[in-house]
Order: sequence, then structure tokens, then C-alpha cells
Amino acid sequence: MKNFTLLLGILFISGCTIIPEKNTNIATYNFAADAIADTDPSIRQIGKDGRKILVSTATAPLWLDTRAMHYRLRYHNRSQSYTYANSRWASPPAFLLTQQIKNKIADTTRHLVIKDSGMAIPENELHIELEEFSQIFDTLNDSHIVIRFRASLVNNTHRLIAQKIFSAKQEAPSADAAGAVEAFSIASNKLVDALVGWLQTELK
Repeated sequence: MKNFTLLLGILFISGCTIIPEKNTNIATYNFAADAIADTDPSIRQIGKDGRKILVSTATAPLWLDTRAMHYRLRYHNRSQSYTYANSRWASPPAFLLTQQIKNKIADTTRHLVIKDSGMAIPENELHIELEEFSQIFDTLNDSHIVIRFRASLVNNTHRLIAQKIFSAKQEAPSADAAGAVEAFSIASNKLVDALVGWLQTELK
């Protein structure tokens, strides 16, 4: 009976049903970034007089390098990962995070984010290794999300200047994919803000 109850809980969370559904709509999610309106007006007026930075596309382990939305059941087997059946990210989380970082640097600093080394010679490169991006269910009705990544800053000779691990935990307002997305949005904004602050300090 206990195992059957647990199975029903997993099916409820994931959006699965015992009888397959036909023509089920797949919900596609992105996470909201901070508004550009918060940009310092002096940056727009003076222009970009900082460093030329190449932000490489973040890397991720194979299990995370997909559009699937992952969750784990801490109260059952926290090491086993599940995915939502009817919910997907618009792009893999590593790509979404990379775009958010690029936009934040471009919108709120004096540094110039270059697309690739063919456009201009970068003075620095920022590399991101995404390690965790999951929703964790503490109970059937309570969950939080965890994001963790390693940032490495190198110069134009590929010498490591600085490295730091960034992580965040955020409670989800609801025990489903939509609640996870809202929590991921809040946490990713906080982490990207912290990352850009760290970058500004290291490039002084």
C-alpha cells in the first residue's frame, strides 16, 4: 500500500496518468529576467568603455543538457531524478542561463559582450559550468529549487583569474512545474546579480 501511494504521488507530480492521454498539450517555460529599466542611465549615455568579454555558452552534465524539467523526491529517494511529462523548458537551462548572464552584463555594466572572437578579440572570457538545476520535493505538497554553477574568469592568454561557485535555494509557491519556474526565475535573477557583482570586482 505504501509503495502504491508513493507511485500515485509521483504520477501526480509529474503530470503522468496510468492511462495514456492523447493530444496532451506540452507547457513550455522560460524564466523571467530582471527588467532592463533598472539599468544605470549613465551607462547608456556614456557607452561601453569597459572590457570586451566573451561569455561562453554554459556547459552542463548530460542529464541536465536537455529541455526536460527535473525534480527529485527527497522524502523517498533523493538521488533519483524524475522529469515532468507535460512541461518543458524553452531551451536547455544552461542556454537560458547563458542568455540571462549576457543580457545582464550588457544592460547593467560598461563591459562589451561580444558574440564570438570573430567579431573582436576578447580581453576576458567567462565560463559557466552548471552543476544543479532541479526541483526538490520535501513532501508531496512542499518543494524548493536548487541552482548551482561554477564561474571561471580567464584573460586573453587563457590564464585563470578567478573562480567561484554560486548557488541558491528558493521555495516554490506551488508543488508543480509552474511553481518551480517561478522559483527558478527568482533564484536565477539573484544569482546572475551576484555573478555580475563578482565580475565587476574582479575586473577592476
